[in-house]
Amino acid sequence: MKQPLAYIHPEAKIAPNVVIEPFVTIDKNVVIEEGTRIGSNVTILEGTRIGKNCNIFPGAVLGAVPQDLKFVGEDTTVEVGDNTTIREFVTINRGTKAKGKTVVGNNCLLMAYVHVAHDVIVGNNVILVNAVQVAGEVVIDDFAIIGGTSAIHQFVHIGAHVMVAGGSLIGKDVPPYVKAGRERISYVGINSIGLRRRNFNNDQIRDIQNIYRYLFQMGLNNSEAIERIEAELPASKERDEIILFVRNSQRGIIKGYYPEKG
Repeated sequence: MKQPLAYIHPEAKIAPNVVIEPFVTIDKNVVIEEGTRIGSNVTILEGTRIGKNCNIFPGAVLGAVPQDLKFVGEDTTVEVGDNTTIREFVTINRGTKAKGKTVVGNNCLLMAYVHVAHDVIVGNNVILVNAVQVAGEVVIDDFAIIGGTSAIHQFVHIGAHVMVAGGSLIGKDVPPYVKAGRERISYVGINSIGLRRRNFNNDQIRDIQNIYRYLFQMGLNNSEAIERIEAELPASKERDEIILFVRNSQRGIIKGYYPEKG
């Protein structure tokens, strides 16, 4: 484990079988669990926690202080789950007093040049494609896929099983199970392929499609749509999750797509 061309602070807690390549810097108050590989020229700063069997590629920086002028040196962390891959030149900043930590879950893939800002919560099985930029206090739920070079506004919530097109500017919440794209970002359908890959059956997918017809295709406002969904559609885990997401949205959800009339 000990690499003579790496700097490892004596107070860092590193499992015996962690692989550390040359020119790595690991600061104090860092924990790295077994089976993880740290590529060359990676910088892991104070307050970082990395789980088991992760793969950190060259040039990544984890645990740098937030790019937030309200940060005054409080004791915060970056927490990376198990089996997560962090590609070249990814940056993940520590939390602030707002949440105290920045979290990336298990089985995630953060491709090259992704930035994850302070107090972001990324769920499990999430893919952030090359150069996605995630602002502070964003929440990204499980199995979401965000296309390359997309930018996510602070405080946005992206639901589970969402697929967002590359190059999107995401300024509103994106509810679960949908595809989102176009300019301005809008609802463009259900992520049916992703749902089938995750063993959702045809009845579940049809029910989700029906729910979003009320929200996006019937000319109703959100309150009207939810009232009718609750009255007219059968209760299910997916129905209740969508309703709760919309009701709790702080920034408002994306809109349906209506092509301009020529």
